[in-house]
Amino acid sequence: MTFDPNAIALSVAAGAAAGLVGCFAVMRRMTLAADAISHIALPGIGLALLLRIHPILGGVAALLIGTLLVWGIENRTRLATETIIGVVFSTALAIGSLITSGEELIEALFGGVGHLTTVETTLALVLALGVIGFVLWQRHRLVLALVSPEIAHTSGINVQRLNLYFLLVFALTIALGLRYLGVLLVGSLVIIPAATAKRLARSLPGMLVISVAVSIASTTLGTWLSLSLHRTPGSMIVLVAAGFFLLSLLRRSCG
Repeated sequence: MTFDPNAIALSVAAGAAAGLVGCFAVMRRMTLAADAISHIALPGIGLALLLRIHPILGGVAALLIGTLLVWGIENRTRLATETIIGVVFSTALAIGSLITSGEELIEALFGGVGHLTTVETTLALVLALGVIGFVLWQRHRLVLALVSPEIAHTSGINVQRLNLYFLLVFALTIALGLRYLGVLLVGSLVIIPAATAKRLARSLPGMLVISVAVSIASTTLGTWLSLSLHRTPGSMIVLVAAGFFLLSLLRRSCG
């Protein structure tokens, strides 16, 4: 793996988006959902490989379809979001393992950047900016809908639609990290920086800032370590993020 400015730009943008979305995922108790929903991309990646189209396109399509399916079932059955995601995740993982095999499966599971084209980088940056803009714009509504859906409804907020938008943004954030981290590890970039920020921050703005900072630091430092040690970036990024979390535990314990 060689230095690629496009890969660095993508890692920073994906890190910022993941840091913001992860804060609300942690507050909504969707920590395990981040890992589970990433597996929904696997059958889309497998189908894209069979059709000889870009695997990330298949992964994104599967994530968006899976998200709409989760939201639709949740509204019809009133089951918990995590429960529905678990069912869809298990089904998607089974289908994906059937249609993807060999080295293709390994790369889909653990990631591998390769060379990013300018078009790929531009599209990813646009998606990341869209995710960042949505979270910053809707952060107060997201908090209100989380604390009291009834008050949010009386305030004129369409809670069901807001939940759908958040799930779609959540899925897009997962999609941004697929190329780097793969299906198995991408959920970690959403959850670990946010969990670290929750340990250290005293307010929502502080939590958002710390989470973004930890996420960007993890992606950039992890990428640099992967270049230096000739390892895949996904594992290094997650290990760096986990290191920041352990430091947060030590800091609070000492304080």
